[in-house]
Parts: sequence; structure tokens; C-alpha cells
Amino acid sequence: MRKVSVAEARRRLKTLLDDVATGKQVAVLRRGREVARLVPPPGSVARRLPPLGAFRKSLSVEGKLSETVARARRAERY
Repeated sequence: MRKVSVAEARRRLKTLLDDVATGKQVAVLRRGREVARLVPPPGSVARRLPPLGAFRKSLSVEGKLSETVARARRAERY
């Protein structure tokens, strides 16, 4: 959970609300003590897809078919 001071929360409210909209929680601190917490409303956070980079890393391409497809794609470009 992200922790921010009251002053920072005032300056960065829009950014904090964007974070909350994605499902993150934000604690607002005054003099080091939590005085408020920004949380998304129940049921409002949609399931998000994993980052595209993580998805690409999870794929493995092997075999002749992948070589054939890669060769065909290179040929189409020129």
C-alpha cells in the first residue's frame, strides 16, 4: 500500500485517484500517523490483464512452423 502525506495528497490527488481506480490502496498520513485511506469501492475494480511484456515472455515459440512463419513475414515486408 502506498503511503503519502496530507500535503502530497493535496498536490497529487488526481494521480492518487488514478491509482485507486486500478485497485491500489493509498494511506494518507498526518505527522506519520494514518488518518485516511483511499480504497476503490467494492466490486468496482475490473480484472486487469497482465502487462503485455509479461505475456510475451510467457510465450514460447519453437519448431519448424515458427521458422516458416518468421520467414514468410520477412518476405512480405520487402
